[in-house]
Amino acid sequence: MPDDKPIRNFSEFTKSSSLLEKTRVFARDIAIRLLSFQKSREMREGWIRFPYYHHVFDDERKGFEKHLRFFSNSGDVICIDDAIKLLESSKPINGQYFCITFDDGFKNWIENAVPILVGHSLRAAFFVPTGFIGLDVIKNRDQVLNFFPGGDRLVEFLDWKDCKAIIDAGMTIGSHSVSHKKLIQLSVEDVVDELKTSKEIIEEKTEKSCKHFCCPFGRAGIDFLPERHPQIAADIGYHSFLTGHRGPNIEGDSPFNIHRDHLLANWGEEQLRYFLFGGN
Repeated sequence: MPDDKPIRNFSEFTKSSSLLEKTRVFARDIAIRLLSFQKSREMREGWIRFPYYHHVFDDERKGFEKHLRFFSNSGDVICIDDAIKLLESSKPINGQYFCITFDDGFKNWIENAVPILVGHSLRAAFFVPTGFIGLDVIKNRDQVLNFFPGGDRLVEFLDWKDCKAIIDAGMTIGSHSVSHKKLIQLSVEDVVDELKTSKEIIEEKTEKSCKHFCCPFGRAGIDFLPERHPQIAADIGYHSFLTGHRGPNIEGDSPFNIHRDHLLANWGEEQLRYFLFGGN
């Protein structure tokens, strides 16, 4: 039975993980630490990487700040509108760029991530599942718990006032659908409704245009249909379709097939080197 209080620390978030899961994570971290020293940091220039996070819990603040310094020291950090314009231009991408993004709509964004970003004069894009924004952890406890498999993690979501504050801080709010369901499991009509309705809700609640869509889960052929769903997003009026596939985005790549690199804010520099400079 989960605690009544929302999770505030990453250590609490992973408490329910099985011993097997924890062992796998530990083994992977050791392997990445070793491999990171074999990866060359002289990767070719001319790319945009989209590092993405789900959360910055209280015990991840220092780690997230280190990540921002790493990005700034390794290239230029740009906002999502500028990143998409670079890809749309089909012009050569000179340099190394990072566009920071977040998925899922958690309260710790406004409490932890945004103040740290502002402190470093950096911007990021935050993708929210509109059906969960404003849910009360007490009144809507079951719905909040069921966001995660297993139903044993109580993490507080943003409300719309928070979303407006994120925009006022210079950030971008994008759509992560309404229900956070896998698009591949939905009918075409339901996919259209998810993308269209979430866009309309965000624009109504924030009084700002919603131009970017981030696919829940984000694996082509497993969570979405690459031959169908990005085109639906384009037809609705989105400027981009972000996925969960790792890798750089280079000259000629489509804004409707954005690759991103999932990171945890407490990862060290060796993990960042591995995933952002040659690792997959």
